Amino acid sequence: MSTSPVYTAQATATGGRNGRATVEETGLDLVLAAPPALGGDGKGSNPEQLFAAGYAACYIGAMQFATSQDTSLAKVPAEVSVDASVGIGPRAEGGFGLTVALVVKLPGVAQAEAQRIVEAGHKICPYSNALQGNVEVTTKVL
Repeated sequence: MSTSPVYTAQATATGGRNGRATVEETGLDLVLAAPPALGGDGKGSNPEQLFAAGYAACYIGAMQFATSQDTSLAKVPAEVSVDASVGIGPRAEGGFGLTVALVVKLPGVAQAEAQRIVEAGHKICPYSNALQGNVEVTTKVL
């Protein structure tokens, strides 16, 4: 498998889950804090929240790209939304693992057609491709 990046994001984190993360090109500067469930005070962002936001946004883009390439699919409506939930916890094999649940809302698109769009999005989305076979990802279409 080969990838030829056309864009590379660069971020810097210091202090781990209770530290800071910055993205120089945008000026994004986040205070990081572990959630209470992981022993933190929750007074900041955490990697799972950032991953959920990134996956949700990227997945919408993947569905939009899929429908622009396959004219047999309905277009993704402007009111599209994806709720992404990212869970973290211990793995039976040791260490920690993630789970992802995506809830996709495609208003005005029939359920069967929405399911086709969601499946096409998974084939294109780099987050879905990276997680395939490594992380349990469930998708629900509303």
